[in-house]
Amino acid sequence: MSPQKTPRTKTMLSVLVVSLVAVFTGVHGDSLTILQAPDYVSFQKGEWPISGEKIPDLVALTMGFSVQGDLLWPGLKAGPLFQRPRANVLVVVRGADSLPLPQSVATYPLENPVPFTLDSVAETVHSLFAEDTPVVLQLAPSEERLYMLGKANAVFEDLPVTLQQIRARLSQDGSVLASLPLNSLSRNAEADLLFLSEVQVLHDITALLQRHRHLAKDHSPDLYSLELSGLEELNRRYGADSQQYRDASAILASVLNKFAEDVYGLYGNSAVVEVVTVKSFEAPLTRKSRSILESKEIGNPGSPFNLAYKYNFNYAVVFNIVLWLMIALALAVIATSYTLWNMDPGYDSIIYRMTNQKIRMD
Repeated sequence: MSPQKTPRTKTMLSVLVVSLVAVFTGVHGDSLTILQAPDYVSFQKGEWPISGEKIPDLVALTMGFSVQGDLLWPGLKAGPLFQRPRANVLVVVRGADSLPLPQSVATYPLENPVPFTLDSVAETVHSLFAEDTPVVLQLAPSEERLYMLGKANAVFEDLPVTLQQIRARLSQDGSVLASLPLNSLSRNAEADLLFLSEVQVLHDITALLQRHRHLAKDHSPDLYSLELSGLEELNRRYGADSQQYRDASAILASVLNKFAEDVYGLYGNSAVVEVVTVKSFEAPLTRKSRSILESKEIGNPGSPFNLAYKYNFNYAVVFNIVLWLMIALALAVIATSYTLWNMDPGYDSIIYRMTNQKIRMD
């Protein structure tokens, strides 16, 4: 007689079947993929999740900068103190939880995918290397949002930014339409053109860097931040199971791999290229409160929007330097004054020594 299956046994079997189905069907979540990294930036392979709000801290640490809080994440090991990558390139792909990337250094699951920016890293790069004018480029073609700083103002001034400019670029010579296998994608559909426009932007960035190779040879690190939402529009238009979405995912994976290889080679194998794939960003939960003792006075008289003064993170360092220097100078003045007051002019000082006081009689 075969043993009867108890309810607990049935539950365990159900959980095992669901787990096996999830494994063999390739269920993935949002992820962070390191496409390229030099040897001295050590990423450890493992299934360590990282929060979306910690991505800027991770980028800052890979570039050798310090962060305010400790990043308690074992995926990145401490590297050499005097070696830093020449560039960091972060590409955010919205509308896809994973991409069929052919090769990568490491891949980590992404949890709590809240919207983030690299503004803090860009400010650090600009403040530390202001004289060298490093390249800082943050671009989101779908939102027509562009932020350039330093040498990027001269190099990427001809980069098409608006959707109208990018679509006009697709009709010119040397566009990606002549080399990409479009398959099910159309040149006339709005969502398809948005996706192809973002691919064109990646191609134009590498073309401009190849034309201005001197950017990769200076001593200041460069920062690139790109946000692509073409797959998100294709998913909304055709669905995740459509042939257009699958073809676009394969094209984008191939283009990103080529883009990472080109940037890595242009910077002398000294660049970190990360790709964040997120299905959709979660709105951060915030609690807004208002005090009954709130003052109506403007905190910053120079701002009509009641904004606080801009805080500089070097304030504590500068304050301590000035404080202890003034204390040291005050003690030095007191010690010098006390010594001069109690000095014997006839014995200690050479200032009051005269010639022989006795008149010589010849």
